[in-house]
Amino acid sequence: MRKLVSLTLFLTMPLLVAAQQERPKAEIFGGYQYANGDGTSLNGWNAAVTGSITRSFGITAEFTGVYKGGHVYSYMFGPAFSARGKHFTPFIHALFGGATGGGPAGGSTAFSMAFGGGVDANIGNHFAIRLAQADWWLLRSNGVFDKNNGRVSSGVVIRF
Repeated sequence: MRKLVSLTLFLTMPLLVAAQQERPKAEIFGGYQYANGDGTSLNGWNAAVTGSITRSFGITAEFTGVYKGGHVYSYMFGPAFSARGKHFTPFIHALFGGATGGGPAGGSTAFSMAFGGGVDANIGNHFAIRLAQADWWLLRSNGVFDKNNGRVSSGVVIRF
């Protein structure tokens, strides 16, 4: 009986490891970001960390910076939902936080929101290429909503 239990555990161990790899505990993303704010083209970077709660639900913390004659840095947090597949992982998210901007005329702070999603092309269990992430980016500063903003990001995802 003891040998049967040991043999069963030995044979099912690869299945348990594979099942654990389907849902990473965390993902780190880093890459390039293009943003369009009220007709102004901005280039910069995007970095995010997502902690998985379940196979399809996680919490994301995202930090970005875009530049042109000044800068806008944003820091947002919120839920992310994904449909993990063998080759691709599409996702959506709703992020909320703040943004700071600065330039030759001074600086300001704003409430920031981003609604969107994207798709990752999986390369094994621990790496992916974020083919595209597209978001509608809203900023509220001094009682005014700036709603004509969009952004697109692409880069590398590392999964743990």
